[in-house]
Amino acid sequence: MGLEKLIEERIKEAIERGEFDDLAGKGKPLDLSAYFQTPEDLRLGYSILRSAGFLPEEARLLKEVEELRERLTRTEDPIMRARLERQIADKQAQHAMLMERRRRRGGNFK
Repeated sequence: MGLEKLIEERIKEAIERGEFDDLAGKGKPLDLSAYFQTPEDLRLGYSILRSAGFLPEEARLLKEVEELRERLTRTEDPIMRARLERQIADKQAQHAMLMERRRRRGGNFK
């Protein structure tokens, strides 16, 4: 049996046993916006760094924006909504400045 077939069989068996039933985000679409907002030439490097427990500032800002957006969807208080919207705009501006700085430097980590 080829490796691909073996992997497919193992996944199928795990599904039948219900091993994937309690996964976080089950039934929700994947949010890949942060992935695609990261420049293509930096994605692999960021992935390696993230696996090692290091999060670059650009990625940290995108993560914070997503967390703030999630809080915004759950908040009905108009004052808190306005505060969250300002924080989101601030983080997005910080991210845009970092990415522009990176672009001007040619993508190097300086």
